Amino acid sequence: MSIISDLTSPPPENTKTVLLFWTSWHQDSAPGGSTSKLFETLATSSSSSSSSSQVSFYRIEAEQNASLSSKYNVTIVPTFVFLDESNDVANKIEGMDDSENISKVTNALQSLIQSKKVMNTNTTSNTNETSANKSNQDKDEGENDPKEELNRRLKSLINSSSIMLFMKGSPTQPKCGFSRQAIEILSAKHSNDKQQQQQLIFGTFDILSDETVRQGLKTYSDWPTYPQLYVNGDLVGGLDILKEMVEESEGDLVSALGVDSSCLVRKDAIDADAAAVNNPQPSSLEDRLKELIHRSKMMLFMKGLPSQPRCGFSRQICEILTEQNIPFDAFDILSDEEVRQGLKSFSDWPTYPQFYVDGELVGGLDIVKELVESGELQDMITGADGDGE
Repeated sequence: MSIISDLTSPPPENTKTVLLFWTSWHQDSAPGGSTSKLFETLATSSSSSSSSSQVSFYRIEAEQNASLSSKYNVTIVPTFVFLDESNDVANKIEGMDDSENISKVTNALQSLIQSKKVMNTNTTSNTNETSANKSNQDKDEGENDPKEELNRRLKSLINSSSIMLFMKGSPTQPKCGFSRQAIEILSAKHSNDKQQQQQLIFGTFDILSDETVRQGLKTYSDWPTYPQLYVNGDLVGGLDILKEMVEESEGDLVSALGVDSSCLVRKDAIDADAAAVNNPQPSSLEDRLKELIHRSKMMLFMKGLPSQPRCGFSRQICEILTEQNIPFDAFDILSDEEVRQGLKSFSDWPTYPQFYVDGELVGGLDIVKELVESGELQDMITGADGDGE
């Protein structure tokens, strides 16, 4: 009998449970991948320990079980979810990019194994009440309140930059689509009321690197999701609000945010700094284009973003890929003129949108339409998924 089972419904209660959310297009988390093998190793080692015999291990295909993904707020793969005997989330770890996360997974499993079920009895209640009274007394006598300490830390982080973005990942390696879009908006060059091109200076914090900050900030600011944008210590909101500000201000995000000149770099200053450094060689642009094309297995270069297309052709191809249940990443060529012009020459394709699979150009809107009608597009995607096996 297999130690790991596939799950399509809520896990059973009264048992400790570890869930691995995966997708077929993410090779590491799919069966046979490195993350999947790690999961199997954890399950095997746990089954041989008498103290962990009540821990169950399940795989969940994230995209085919949307209700479970929504229930546990799964937005990236792989995601590990650790449930206690009451089916409450004891821990949650997203991504598996480095040894630090592997350590977090093994430590979370050990914590789950060693945890004991809390008994809700009158005696326990009275004991907790007495302990709480003693704890309050200790605080009155000068001991630090952990909540106040956390709030002070959060306030310090929020005010560490005039414009501060709390996101998943880093600006160079965002780990969710919403965070990537927020970075693209903030990093773009914006026009002010005098039509001067300016670029925002902003700080970021990776909430995946600190679970205490991640959960604490939701309560501190009464905002349940990420990314979160702050200006001068005040919460602006998430990605949707940021997009609305860009749209309502007709691109003048600088004025919409109400920031002063200390948060801005003029475009001519940016260009002057760039000119002061060695002139970029053609190969540097080529390397950058290669990196962008391979940023995701399915990559779309378009005008605007999937959530806000800026031309009819880009909107149509996004709708087609979504209808075909094809996960893809996107790059807004309007945000970078160098990429926009360079990619035309690099791929010998003069128009946009451009769709790539595994770094190879598929074509534009018309080609994608033809491949969908003939059924070849799904075969192409399936073939790409199997190339690495």
